[in-house]
Amino acid sequence: MRTLTKENAQGVAKHLVAAATLLEEDSDLALAHAEHAARRAGRVAAVREALGLVHYRRGEFNDAIREFRTAKRLSGSNHLLPYLVDCERGLGRYERALDLAASPEAQSLGEADNIELAIVVSGVRRDLNQPEAAQMVLRIPALQRASKQPWAARLFYAYAEALLAAGAEGEARDWFAKAIDADVDGQTDAAERVDDLDGLVLIDALDDDEMADETGNETGDEAGNESVAPDAESVTTSDGPGLSTTGVPSAPVEQSGAVDGGAVESSVAPEFVDGTESDKA
Repeated sequence: MRTLTKENAQGVAKHLVAAATLLEEDSDLALAHAEHAARRAGRVAAVREALGLVHYRRGEFNDAIREFRTAKRLSGSNHLLPYLVDCERGLGRYERALDLAASPEAQSLGEADNIELAIVVSGVRRDLNQPEAAQMVLRIPALQRASKQPWAARLFYAYAEALLAAGAEGEARDWFAKAIDADVDGQTDAAERVDDLDGLVLIDALDDDEMADETGNETGDEAGNESVAPDAESVTTSDGPGLSTTGVPSAPVEQSGAVDGGAVESSVAPEFVDGTESDKA
């Protein structure tokens, strides 16, 4: 933002920080901050990229594509290519996504961006019901040497998803477990996926107590409100507190880079952080 005045650059930076901070809890307000920053610094690539990321997280993929392309044109960098491919995937334009992933621009990506692109392409192949191809695109040298790198957990997770799509539940569990070890920042729900595959389902103890009370009341009503002591043989014990080993995992949770970010209503009107009159929506 060196092309901006000092005062304007500081104001824009505050809006970008606010947008990033609010994105999870109030995406509408986050979008308002990002759009305000873009109005004040529309020729700055980082600002347009930030606005694109807000649209992306909200699932507004056409708007995200527009902003990412603008940022790409302003910066001359191809690092947003994985996001562009994932936006095409989110719109259901799978062939366009694959064509873009195979474009000459992909050859200039650094290692981290190239891995992100492979993860997205694997997701496209899964969407197309091509689990073998989804695995092949991730069988890259990085998969074997990954440990605690920022991209390692996501790579392990994506490979587990590809294996699961092919019906290899045992192998998928092993790779989800590797994702847990690598996921120091909590980027994935790998632990929940392992629980699903192990057939562990958490049960609300309060709900169990309420259900028992209702059952007891119904039994009492049927017996004319007489109190009956249970036979010793009729008393059963659970496998453990709050756990049921049903052996049936719940349906897999899609872990696509394309996030359907629903807008969150805010009862407070946007009040921007730099406080000048021109900064109020």
